[in-house]
Amino acid sequence: MVPKKNVLVSPPQVKYYPCALHKGEDDLESLADIVASRSSMSKADCYGVIIGLTSVISESLAAGRIVRIDSLGSFQITVQGTPADTLEELGKANIRGAKIKFNPSKVMKIKLKGLTYKRVR
Repeated sequence: MVPKKNVLVSPPQVKYYPCALHKGEDDLESLADIVASRSSMSKADCYGVIIGLTSVISESLAAGRIVRIDSLGSFQITVQGTPADTLEELGKANIRGAKIKFNPSKVMKIKLKGLTYKRVR
């Protein structure tokens, strides 16, 4: 549980919100180990495939394409910017940055619905 103070009300109130706890991190090495243990490929082969996949995803996104990996979901570029009063005034100066948006697949959404939660103090 995470306490957050709401300063928009008088007097300020503290409310408690649930938050996810993370139990470590899986990096490229560990992912390659896991995939290799579940397939007939070597760790080096898995490592190369994952590196190649990330490179191709980046190239496709940079080319303006949506990348869809069926059981995982889709990735696409979104742009944040400032508005312009007219179409002629709109240009590169209005772009503040870009982000990658991830939309989980139906399979991934079903897996997320199956999560169980417990209170940790």
